[in-house]
Amino acid sequence: MSVDHRLEQIIARFEELQALMSSSQGAGENFARLSRDYAALEGPVEAIRAWQEAIRSRDEARALLADPEMKDLAAAELSEVEESLPALEHAMHLALLPKDAADERSAILEIRPAAGGDEAALFASELFEAYRRYSEKHGWRFEVMSLVESELAGLKEGVATISGSGVFARLKYESGVHRVQRVPATESQGRIHTSTVTVAVLPEAEEVDVTINEEDLRIDVYRASGAGGQHVNKTESAVRITHMPTGVVVAMQEERSQHRNREKAMKILRSRLYEQERQRAHDDRAANRKAQVGTGDRSERIRTYNFPQGRVTDHRINLTLYKIAQIMAGDFDEIVDALTQHEQTELLAAEGFRA
Repeated sequence: MSVDHRLEQIIARFEELQALMSSSQGAGENFARLSRDYAALEGPVEAIRAWQEAIRSRDEARALLADPEMKDLAAAELSEVEESLPALEHAMHLALLPKDAADERSAILEIRPAAGGDEAALFASELFEAYRRYSEKHGWRFEVMSLVESELAGLKEGVATISGSGVFARLKYESGVHRVQRVPATESQGRIHTSTVTVAVLPEAEEVDVTINEEDLRIDVYRASGAGGQHVNKTESAVRITHMPTGVVVAMQEERSQHRNREKAMKILRSRLYEQERQRAHDDRAANRKAQVGTGDRSERIRTYNFPQGRVTDHRINLTLYKIAQIMAGDFDEIVDALTQHEQTELLAAEGFRA
């Protein structure tokens, strides 16, 4: 299908939806469905029409060049229109790219130390706080779901819900293995150690997204414990939920109430199962082509934080920034913007558009 034919189909469908919404067919549940489809096409159609209008203006200006009285005016207009066309075409192509349905959702962030013992746990804690500050900069709500501390002020596990518009779109590239290189405070000979931390970012799932049968769950309750294993209460408020068909396990002990811990654990379980389905669908689509940025492959080393050199390197796009202090203070935008642009370039190429 040619690009022009595709554009005509999109506009025709948009105009059809407009007509249906104003007719007797656009009532009740139909109106809600039609409105969603209309809203999804509104941005692309606006971008298409802006590009088409510029093409018309260019052609009219070219035609007027033959008129001696209009030549100078037409030349000026032609220059202006031709200068604006590449940006309008690029904006149109971006608007036509397939959308990740989860992009506008809130997200669940999970951080755990991997290799490196106490140093990995310390970096996990610092990274957790960096994402908290990043969330604050964007006006998102950062709610701690689970915080299991190690004995040296590090983290064995940090889980948080980050709520706001477009959270997943900005944070989805953070999933993977983050490597830190620095001299630990406990290192007496000044040697640089390398440790790793895993980060998972899951789109927050609604109850309607995932059907979970109670008979598929094994629920264990036990006493919550703090760092080092000491008991912090004497009632069985902690909850561990195992989803038998998939083997996914979620444990929660942050709240004093068993009911609240179960509620939080179910929220995380639902999001993990939803992400599994999303990943399965993604793998099916990517089976015959190279995987795109943001696959969420936990085995990948996606980024290195080198403290002695003050640099952060994202290995997926070979981006190196010498601003580690700012990044650890929550300034991830330059990295996220570069990853977003890289993915858009890859998707444009896959769709047959120019980047």
